[in-house]
Amino acid sequence: MRSFLLFPLGLSLLAARPAHSQHQHHQPTPAADTTRRPAPANPSQHAGHDMGMPGTALPDTTRQARSGAQHAGHDMSGMQHGGSMAGIEPMTHAYSRSLPMNRNGSGTAWNPDNTPMFMWMHHKGAWMVMNHGAVNVRYTRQNIGRGSGQRGGSTFDAPNWFMTMAQRPLGQKGLLNLTAMVSLDPLTEGGNGYPLLFQSGEAYKGRPLVDRQHPHDLLSALSVAYTHAISEDVDVTAYLGYPGEPAIGPVAFMHRISAMPNPDAALGHHWQDATHITFGVATLGVRYKQFRLEGSNFTGREPDEHRYGFDRPRADSWAGRLSWNPTGALALQVSRAYIKRPEELHPDEDVKRTTASVIQSSQWGEYRFITSALVWGLNQHVEADGHSHGAASHSVLAETNVQLGKPAVYGRYEFVQKSNEELQIPLFGPADEPLTAQYNVHALTLGANYRVAQLARTDLTLGAQATVYRPDQDMRFYYGSTPVSAQVYLRLNPSLMRMNGR
Repeated sequence: MRSFLLFPLGLSLLAARPAHSQHQHHQPTPAADTTRRPAPANPSQHAGHDMGMPGTALPDTTRQARSGAQHAGHDMSGMQHGGSMAGIEPMTHAYSRSLPMNRNGSGTAWNPDNTPMFMWMHHKGAWMVMNHGAVNVRYTRQNIGRGSGQRGGSTFDAPNWFMTMAQRPLGQKGLLNLTAMVSLDPLTEGGNGYPLLFQSGEAYKGRPLVDRQHPHDLLSALSVAYTHAISEDVDVTAYLGYPGEPAIGPVAFMHRISAMPNPDAALGHHWQDATHITFGVATLGVRYKQFRLEGSNFTGREPDEHRYGFDRPRADSWAGRLSWNPTGALALQVSRAYIKRPEELHPDEDVKRTTASVIQSSQWGEYRFITSALVWGLNQHVEADGHSHGAASHSVLAETNVQLGKPAVYGRYEFVQKSNEELQIPLFGPADEPLTAQYNVHALTLGANYRVAQLARTDLTLGAQATVYRPDQDMRFYYGSTPVSAQVYLRLNPSLMRMNGR
């Protein structure tokens, strides 16, 4: 256990020196459409080019050579104008020396190349260290004005997460990445998480969590990965995590910029990206140009309620994912997984999960961008004998975040099908005939926020949002016909990282 605790501490020491002074004059940039633009014939043509003016595309990162001399004169690591880049490696993706850093997501999933990056970053020798995270200090009230006996709840809390990624080149073709992620949810949320109407998944003290979002584990990711470049167009990555994230679904909700303003987890979380914390993952991925094919072997059981320890790895489940970034603005994926006994309270049930998603991102200036995500997930429960258990259930999420300088507006629509067992809604009938029902839930969230201050390269953003639900008729006795929830929050997160010296 002690060695695992030393791993994130070591990454933190790499990030110990202040990063705010290194990027205080940098400018955001949308990345280029990496599928079309040719590279300059002479690497020296890059010297002195402005890589961060609003509306200016980055060079084709899939084609250009990766020597440090290529970027002489580019202020990419805190140097002032004209500063030397000698000995400083260019900024690349965590799992490819031929892809832009903007494509980094959660686990090995891809974001669009145009994705804005909110982080602190610096170089430490051959290492490039990136620090991400967010804290939402808030008051939330679920099901405002609920009647007697109807479900809801309210609380002051602070959902949060923090992640450090450190990477360095190995030789001419290798790339090493170390990632550590922690969450203080066990302290700020308690063992049973925070109230969230119609949320389900996992258990606490032998009972299912219903209308609550479970807290995340203190150690949410500890992973190591090595990538070897066969050529500019082809590379192979081996990824190990304990915990880590297998190749299932899109970038997890907390790492999608389209979901960044919303402090709540998605209601379809357990249909789409719940495997983002898995105790035991091994993934092998092959990239060809803008395509990536991955396969994972991992532990199917979801994390237990003991959020400070490590669960037993089982390596009993598998997943496959195909990702494609056709342009700099889009990231697409489809994935399929067989998950062995994910639920603690249902040890004889497996899940077949299928997902597909499109993530979009476009920038046109500093703190001016629009990002969106469309995600579909399907769960099919399977009994130990291989027979299906109940009907397949679907979830759909559509979300958009529009940043207009200091203010932002955002929204999320969700449709999810949940069973009476998941929502703990009793059905009455013959005692020898177990009854099941599947309910449709619709939820629409609208919100707005405003960046009120920037301190030490950290944004302080004040926001508010409201959610309107439309449950099936048979659930309205427990929730009301149109329950409404609302919250106000103060978010703290790293400022937007800028890419040049202007």
